[in-house]
Amino acid sequence: MAKLDIDWLGVFVQIYQTRSVSRAAERLGIAQASASIALNKLRHHFDDRLFSRTSQGMEPTPRAQNIYPEIREALLRLEKARGTHGEFSPVEASRVFRIAMTDISEIVLLPKLINHLQQAAPRLVVEAEKITSASRRILESGDVDLAVGFTPDLEAGFYQQALFAQSFVCLASVAHPRIQGSLSRREFSREGHIVVTTSGTGHSIVDKVLAKHRVERRAVLRVPSFLGVARIVAQTELLVIVPKLLGSALALQEGIQVLETPVPMPHYKVKQHWHERFNSDPGNCWLRKTMMKLYAGNAMDAA
Repeated sequence: MAKLDIDWLGVFVQIYQTRSVSRAAERLGIAQASASIALNKLRHHFDDRLFSRTSQGMEPTPRAQNIYPEIREALLRLEKARGTHGEFSPVEASRVFRIAMTDISEIVLLPKLINHLQQAAPRLVVEAEKITSASRRILESGDVDLAVGFTPDLEAGFYQQALFAQSFVCLASVAHPRIQGSLSRREFSREGHIVVTTSGTGHSIVDKVLAKHRVERRAVLRVPSFLGVARIVAQTELLVIVPKLLGSALALQEGIQVLETPVPMPHYKVKQHWHERFNSDPGNCWLRKTMMKLYAGNAMDAA
């Protein structure tokens, strides 16, 4: 039996959580070849393949599933014995953070985060991906570090932290021939609308509120995301309901006017979500604190 190295155990835990040798290496800040060597030594030590390559990634064998809880607990105990959960130095760290975001967050939050990281953590890389109905699974698997947005589907089973509150506004072209400065219920129902059908988020709340107040929204165009709505609104007579922070950002880019909705819309909370297994990870902790520092409370003025 090969001599067991503690560093190999860290590789084992990261492969188990991410289902990927390359992602495990990224999290640990080591070369992929070093992670592969550690995995081979672990296989020899435990006389088991531990992980098998599949279309879903590196799936653990029954042996790996059995030993994972004990190995993870042993590493946590060692960290506790050292009196720390480990240090994360953003200036020196080389790591990839994967963040699942709504398309709204990509527009209004991501630029500020990237600008901050360029100064505070220049060697970090952010990989953003869209929040979908599969986000619960990828958070659990460790494929992403954090999910950010208005995502009621992630309310249960994950750690969560509110960043700021938002509500909704209606957008129209500044050249709209019938809508200027305000919007009545009658005008709202008479005009054609863009309806965004993005999945995995909670913006269906708009439909529920309109139905409650018996306000009709005549859908002329359905699109899968908010990314192109500003240009469409600016060049047509269509209206669209969007979060207020997004509307304010889009109004700076296109010839559109931001209008109050004809019926009151509820506020909702934009949150960051993460899985229990990453709650004490030093890098993940730093990322969450950074998100809070950048965004907490500062969007209410636009809400």
